[in-house]
Amino acid sequence: MSTNPNGSTFVLVPGMCHGAWCFDDLAASLREAGHRVLAVTLSGVAERAHLLHGGVNLDTHVTDVVAAIENDAPDGDLVLVGHSYGGMVITGAADRIARADDASGRRCRVDALVFLDAVVAHDGESCWDVVDEDERRWYVGLDDSGFGVPPLPFFDERATAHPLASVLQRLRVSGTLDRFRRLEYVYALDWPGESPLRRSYDRVRDDPRWNCHELNGKHNLMRDKPDDLLQILLDVARR
Repeated sequence: MSTNPNGSTFVLVPGMCHGAWCFDDLAASLREAGHRVLAVTLSGVAERAHLLHGGVNLDTHVTDVVAAIENDAPDGDLVLVGHSYGGMVITGAADRIARADDASGRRCRVDALVFLDAVVAHDGESCWDVVDEDERRWYVGLDDSGFGVPPLPFFDERATAHPLASVLQRLRVSGTLDRFRRLEYVYALDWPGESPLRRSYDRVRDDPRWNCHELNGKHNLMRDKPDDLLQILLDVARR
């Protein structure tokens, strides 16, 4: 991780079935620009697939991210970036960090949140609640373990099953997202049909507190639109 004191720390959280490796190229570009990067593989997925069991849920993944920040991120501003399901995780992690900082009297370390074609959920909602029926049908096509959502055929060959409980558990947050300096949504336009993230995007696209971007790429914007995405993230880091 870069130690440039003038840079932000980007915390990158992948979507379902993917590990931190899905951000490798983006992370390298952010580091070249002088920023620190912490990419997190969530429990039960990818190189941590051996941890998959019925008890791995959204709370587990929020704890993964908060623990990674506490252990590896230096002091300074944090930009939390969540792809797809990762939007649920960064929302929960940002709230938990903000509550801890409020209790200690410190300024909140979370400066900005970036939702990369990601789920935007409210308190009391699960990922299941916010996506469409096609997405839900994928969730319930479980693997032989009975609690893993298998990767789709076109996913990266390193992708593994994802904990079903994480998309069923309701998000619990105590505050709103507008306490953070910047809120960004990056919407992918090139879906083969209706985007399962359309409801999330519709929630924020006309909200003046949000900066919204539409990129003519597929859901994996890190792969499809790396240069455009990098420029958006570099702009987010500017104060």
